[in-house]
Parts: sequence; C-alpha cells; structure tokens
Amino acid sequence: MTERKPPGIDSETWADRQIREAAERGEFDALPGMGRPLPDLDQPYDDLWWVRKKMSREGLSYLPPALALRKEAEDALAAARRARSEPEVRRIVAGINERIRAALRMPPPGPPLGLEPFDAEEVAREWREERGDGRPRPARPPGKGRPRARPADR
Repeated sequence: MTERKPPGIDSETWADRQIREAAERGEFDALPGMGRPLPDLDQPYDDLWWVRKKMSREGLSYLPPALALRKEAEDALAAARRARSEPEVRRIVAGINERIRAALRMPPPGPPLGLEPFDAEEVAREWREERGDGRPRPARPPGKGRPRARPADR
C-alpha cells in the first residue's frame, strides 16, 4: 500500500481494493503464523504487554531494589561458603554488609528490606567448621545451621 488514496474515492473502498489486489497477487500467502491462533488472545489486556514480551525474549527480569538486595545477600552467603580462604569469606560478607547498611540508611522503594548485616565472625566460624578437614563439603539444606539475615523489624 505505497500509493496514496486518490481524491474522491471512499477510504474504505480504496483500502478494500488494495487488500483484495494484494491477496490476488499472493502477497498474503505463507505469512508467518498463518492458520495459527493469535498468542495470548485469552489473556487480560495489559498496557505494558510489549515491555513484558521484550523482557521475556531478551531473558531479562526486574526485581524491586529490596528484593534484588535480598537475592544478592543470599548469593553472597553461597559465595562465602564456596570461598577458598577465610579472608575471602570476610571480604564477601563485608561487601554485602556495606550494601545492606546503605539500604537500611536509605530504604529502597518497594517491599520492606527485612535484612540486617550478617555477623562476619559467625559466617567465618561456620566456613571453618565446614572445611575442618580441608575438603569442601556439600551445601547444607536451607535453614539448618546456615547464617541468615534476621528481619530488621525486631
């Protein structure tokens, strides 16, 4: 439909003619998705549907800052358990504690943070216990003797 609508011709008639002629030329044959139902047709309308689709295609996700920091704290504890030396454990804990303290001073938007800084001595002690014989041991199940961030609303 590169040509302009001539004056004096009804818009609908002109558009219908353009579509009919394109169909006769076969320009609509073998289009991607032909014969398949429209995806997400039964989903409720969402103003940001295109943003969600783009993020899904790109493999991106978004967490509110408080939840992202909780995830980061969890990952930091896992990294501390895998650390090769005690100074590395303390460096990891100090790094996440700095981020937690900054978030406690200036709470991020979103849900409550629910964290307080980790006890570096406790984390290091548990790291030493796990490595008592010098060999790495399998990770403990969640909630069994592993250091946890305590809720800040105590």
